[in-house]
Amino acid sequence: MPEQSIISPAYQEKSFHCPHCGVYARQYWFDVQYGEDKYSMKVMSGLDVCICEKCKDYSLWRNTSMIFPDKTFVDPASKDLPDSVKADYKEAASILGKSPRGAAALLRLAIQKLCMHLGQPGKNLNEDIGELVKQGLPTKTQKALDIVRVTGSESVHPGTLDVNDNPEIARSLFKLVNFIAEKMITEPKEIDALYEVLPESKRKQIDERDSTAS
Repeated sequence: MPEQSIISPAYQEKSFHCPHCGVYARQYWFDVQYGEDKYSMKVMSGLDVCICEKCKDYSLWRNTSMIFPDKTFVDPASKDLPDSVKADYKEAASILGKSPRGAAALLRLAIQKLCMHLGQPGKNLNEDIGELVKQGLPTKTQKALDIVRVTGSESVHPGTLDVNDNPEIARSLFKLVNFIAEKMITEPKEIDALYEVLPESKRKQIDERDSTAS
């Protein structure tokens, strides 16, 4: 089963995963005020404070963007990703707020490594993904990868910075890494586990049927 998604902090939202404690909790919003005394206080336009009900720590927002703490949430890396891919994923998550282009470059490299882990050469991602589609990866995945320039005529070489990358493209790449892992690693493992709990007589019948069909 996929892991629970992270609800990223968003301006004026009542609940999300706290950037400090990481817990999904109620959030309380307040204006920032200034003045010499309580009688002359004025609201500072465009600045808000949000306090987490769980840990009581605060985040600071300028207009609609969180400026403190400097932390960006994405969904956790799939537990079934190989360690090297998981490391790239986590590093990309750690720099997303400061460098979306750097995050996207790491994630394209992660997809290349993931294809190699799944038995592909890793030299041509368009061909690698095409082979994975033949093995069960949904065809629309290739179209999605084309949109974020992993495959297709406008593809960007893995690990290369692209001036056109932005946070939305990077976030899409995070989701695609996990999606490929879910379809090509996690789901087959779950099916194998279900098969293994069948009575041996039933498994023998299935194996005999499949060998006859082939």
